[in-house]
Amino acid sequence: MTGQNLPNAPEAHFSLGYKTHIGARERNEDFVGAVTPNGEDMAFRGALLAVADGVSGGRSGREAAENTVRQLLADYYATPPTWGIHQALDQVICATNRWLLAQGGTEKTRSRMATTLSCLVLQADRYVIAHVGDTRIYCLRNQQLELLTQDHVWDLPEMQHVLSRAVGLDQHLMMDYLEGEILINDQFLICSDGVWAVLGHQAIARILLSEHEAQSAADALIDQVLKLGGVDNATALVLKIHHVNKRSRTDMLAQLPHLPVPEKLKPGERIDGFEVVDLLHESRASLLYKVRTPSGQWGALKTLQPALKNDAVAGEALLVEESLTKRLVSEHFVRIIPLAPTQRKHLYYVMTYHEGATLQQHIDSGRHFAVSECIQIGMQIARGLSVLHRLGIIHRDIKPANLLQSEQGDIRLLDLGVALATGVPYPESQAQAGTPSFMAPELFDGHKASEQSDIFAWAVTLYYLLTRHYPYGEVEPFQHPRFLQPVNPIRYRPDIPQWFEAILLRALRPSPAQRFASIHLLIAALEKGDKSPFLVPKLVSPIHRSVHFWRAMTVLSLGLNVLLVYILIII
Repeated sequence: MTGQNLPNAPEAHFSLGYKTHIGARERNEDFVGAVTPNGEDMAFRGALLAVADGVSGGRSGREAAENTVRQLLADYYATPPTWGIHQALDQVICATNRWLLAQGGTEKTRSRMATTLSCLVLQADRYVIAHVGDTRIYCLRNQQLELLTQDHVWDLPEMQHVLSRAVGLDQHLMMDYLEGEILINDQFLICSDGVWAVLGHQAIARILLSEHEAQSAADALIDQVLKLGGVDNATALVLKIHHVNKRSRTDMLAQLPHLPVPEKLKPGERIDGFEVVDLLHESRASLLYKVRTPSGQWGALKTLQPALKNDAVAGEALLVEESLTKRLVSEHFVRIIPLAPTQRKHLYYVMTYHEGATLQQHIDSGRHFAVSECIQIGMQIARGLSVLHRLGIIHRDIKPANLLQSEQGDIRLLDLGVALATGVPYPESQAQAGTPSFMAPELFDGHKASEQSDIFAWAVTLYYLLTRHYPYGEVEPFQHPRFLQPVNPIRYRPDIPQWFEAILLRALRPSPAQRFASIHLLIAALEKGDKSPFLVPKLVSPIHRSVHFWRAMTVLSLGLNVLLVYILIII
């Protein structure tokens, strides 16, 4: 598959067409995709179209292009609705850039993963372009073809085909952004260099002018490339504008944080078509209800406490939490149930409901976990964290109360209410958010939460499941604890394997630099178990240290006795 489904969008009144061809290459390293949503997503985010051309190198070019487009299409619509389009695109693309760099650096056999990217957003009567590399975007208006993007290649005769900028090429990615007005009868073309380098400006204009349908235009472009002997991968995505929507996105966004907070609801009451069945959880700031959706399915509705009805910061935070959860398409998280723009008349969001209990509820009921089960739970939590960290999100509150276990043993990470995401500002009141006994030492000194602080909380959670103790003792709110040496968990659970104890103790080190450098390395250590001693230092348990000590003392005592006997004989 070389692209996503590209449906026409009646609400946006435009049509799409695309075609791609492998040319004379062994692999098609181009990837094309588009999303034309309806309802709230179309109003807030618009339609998104993208073409990427992977930098050749084994299988890495195709992987880079496909991952970049897929992640952009998925994550763009899960960004906070109060973000501007430029900010949303930049945050998502930069997160993908970091991920590609990390992937290229983790496998010695894999060459650098890099790709060009040209994407176009159509929102109401405006378009926004984000571009890097040498794929191109053209606009045909009033029978005149204009190139809207600039090729990022080295300005030297012998290096005109070598990219100077691309996704996955450098740590600091610099995208080009362009914004403009959409007019009726505009045509946009996004294409790889396998198209524009073969056809040239005039041939592209002639084909777009002669074809009346978007799909026939895309077909004609690629057919002409092949007719002229093009050997490179060739991809063309054509868009024709039939009508311009004048709705104001700004006005719609301004209404969201100011929706009224509902009064506390009772079972049997309704809110915007959702029937309240039960109160699942209540905290100082929020309420979580089990509800029946208008379609008859179960859901979980989260809203604020009525006392916060005039708190604009709390309202904004709830919407940010919803937007972060939207980005998490994974079995390790709940899913957001989409709502039509006119359906939500109060401040809340709705997610999927899953039967089960939190790990804290299991602990409170007296349940004890086997070591093997704790290892499996730890692996699931770590994989959930890897999804977050890839998207630039730090959970900041990993603990048993925020981990839901189904009857089948599946673990879901809950509550992104204090999560820290790249580019999302947080109020001072959330600067040190989290639960004290699970917080890493550096957080008490005012340092920013990081992947390593999530890894520390992961280790405390597993330690507590196994032992019912905290490695450094329980920490009370507003206490500034000292982190000297954690108690070895084997003291409470002698059945813990030495390799797993070593992993826990490494993740619990007071210095972030001495923990695992990333959640991916932690997962690798868990997967290899006792076969990966190079990942974690071998640690000697107190029992083993005691045995070695007394063995040494016995040898020393025997030596002294022999020496005394020898001296007596001589005397």
